[in-house]
Amino acid sequence: MTIAAASLELREGPVHAELRVNEHGPWMLEIAGRSIGGLCSTILEFGAGMCLEELILRQAIGEEITSIEREERASAVMMIPIPAAGMLRAVDGVEEALAVPLITGVEITAKLRHVLVPLPEGTSYLGFIFARGNSPVEVEAAIRRAYALLKFDIRREIPVLKSMVAALPR
Repeated sequence: MTIAAASLELREGPVHAELRVNEHGPWMLEIAGRSIGGLCSTILEFGAGMCLEELILRQAIGEEITSIEREERASAVMMIPIPAAGMLRAVDGVEEALAVPLITGVEITAKLRHVLVPLPEGTSYLGFIFARGNSPVEVEAAIRRAYALLKFDIRREIPVLKSMVAALPR
């Protein structure tokens, strides 16, 4: 990541980087001089409840931020991947996932009856799972337990030819 940031001359301020890890190691997907987006940033707190966006704005106006530290508790967010292409019909298990100790939120952002496209062709996620705890290991384990409780009813799309639709009685 350091080489990628240096190649873009990113020296100060927020950097958003996305990597994919496989058997060959990490691969850079995206790097930009910007904050983490959307709901993911809500899991981060600094100082006395300061959010990431406030921290970035304070830095941008030249305010001293060296004494502001992130909260000590471990926190994590999982961007729930789309497991298969098709139309989202239902999501079950959200209440059970929320009941897992350390889970602070489960947000399903994909809309029902909308077509889903998994990565790498797709560009979105089914939603997010948030957790806070004393250690990264226990927070990750909680997110994995919560994710295992979620069930997604995704139906394959049935292609309909325009000529077939035109032939239907009106």
